[in-house]
Amino acid sequence: MDLEKRSPTPPAEAPPRTATPHLRASDADRERAAEVLADALATGRIDPQEHSERLDRVYAAKTLAEIEPQLADLPAPEGPGGASFTEVPARPSPGAIPESADETLYGVFSGVVRRGRWSPGRRTHAYAVFGDVVVDLSEAVFQHRQIVVKGFALFGDVKVRVPENVSLRGRGTAVFGTFEVDTLASAERDAPVVFVEGLAVFGDLTARPRRGKLIRDLRGLLRKRLQG
Repeated sequence: MDLEKRSPTPPAEAPPRTATPHLRASDADRERAAEVLADALATGRIDPQEHSERLDRVYAAKTLAEIEPQLADLPAPEGPGGASFTEVPARPSPGAIPESADETLYGVFSGVVRRGRWSPGRRTHAYAVFGDVVVDLSEAVFQHRQIVVKGFALFGDVKVRVPENVSLRGRGTAVFGTFEVDTLASAERDAPVVFVEGLAVFGDLTARPRRGKLIRDLRGLLRKRLQG
């Protein structure tokens, strides 16, 4: 994706309530549906068991028509009393991120850099042991709305860099070291959310935006994926 800043856009319509239910569901459709279900669970509209059952059906869905029944009796999250899609969650939506890593980077007595036009998975692990690991997402092609970068720095550094117009959240611990995440909240409702978590022991784990790096034409790319 390539980037530009835009003024804030109106709240999103609830996914995937559409006149073309035969369309194949995208990852973004499933993740937005998961947000509706999470909001319904938080407000007591559905119980944990029903939430789990509906969420399983959402992530197993192949088409929008299969997702529709799971949301039919629930309000859109931008409606009165609901959360907006522009609100960035502190943690990933339930079921959105796998337990195992899609990619693992090791900097052991050495340096490792992942940068350029690459497509990060939902979960990336980075281990810096007497070395450095750089996870640079500033030019990445995001295929998922929510991704997690989990780092472990032991006498080393893990550095995460993101475009300026994604959302960025962090949760971690430092022991005789530094864990520091520059919180970002994108004005784009469809912007990816990068969650950085981990542990730094006698080392540093940091996540910051790369100034001047922006995901351009974000909405156009997502629309193209939905139609493809």
